[in-house]
Amino acid sequence: MSSLLSNFLDKPRSPAPLWARIATIGFLFFALSLSCWALLVSTTTNWEAVWKYRNAFWQGWLLTVLLSVVSLVLSTLVGLLAALARRSKALIVRYLSIGYIECVRGMPLLVLILMFFYVVANALGIQDRLLVGVVVLSLFAGAYIAEIIRAGIESVGASQLESARAIGLTVGQTYRYVIFPQALRQVLPPLAGQFASIIKDSSLLSVIGLAEFTYTAQQVNSATYSTLESYLPLAVGYLILTLPISLWTHGLGRTLQYET
Repeated sequence: MSSLLSNFLDKPRSPAPLWARIATIGFLFFALSLSCWALLVSTTTNWEAVWKYRNAFWQGWLLTVLLSVVSLVLSTLVGLLAALARRSKALIVRYLSIGYIECVRGMPLLVLILMFFYVVANALGIQDRLLVGVVVLSLFAGAYIAEIIRAGIESVGASQLESARAIGLTVGQTYRYVIFPQALRQVLPPLAGQFASIIKDSSLLSVIGLAEFTYTAQQVNSATYSTLESYLPLAVGYLILTLPISLWTHGLGRTLQYET
């Protein structure tokens, strides 16, 4: 029994065939479509009123895409720098990084948005809501990404670092050729979740009047009193943005699998 169990655990799981994955996705899409259809026919809808605001939905969705893309890039850079700073030998750099990470992770994003916009940005004379939104999202997500990257870096065995030093690799070369290739495999799944969270967290910027996707849906709902018709496109629009990230990262993670 133990030998059978060990053989089962030792064998790597082979990817499902293409036809099985297509069938699964098709079934899920059919089930979701059937659920939406049942919901729509069971309620009184007013799509004509909401259809008049299609351009507003489109502009709000594009603004959310812009916010998400810029924040994804900046938060990754912030997280990488904070992770490396936390491992620095300079005490002031290390403690500044720790202070930033712990303070940001200890506050809800909504509180951070309100404080940054109404206190910090107001004191600096900054009224650009888009700029404030990008900065807040990047700083907030960067603190979490820093911990994800740090955990991935520390997952590399000490013996490999000693081997890198023994063959004369510099610190930069060690990170590039030894640490990062192995850490990338470890951090991809949590990074995918964090990237999707950035997209979803951008909806909280509606509290400062930024005309992104959620704010647009709220305004349309207030104008038409059509709750289902206003928020169903909102849900679909966010799924369009988050699902490709999860699928792409899952596929990339499988290509990076190798024995250590």
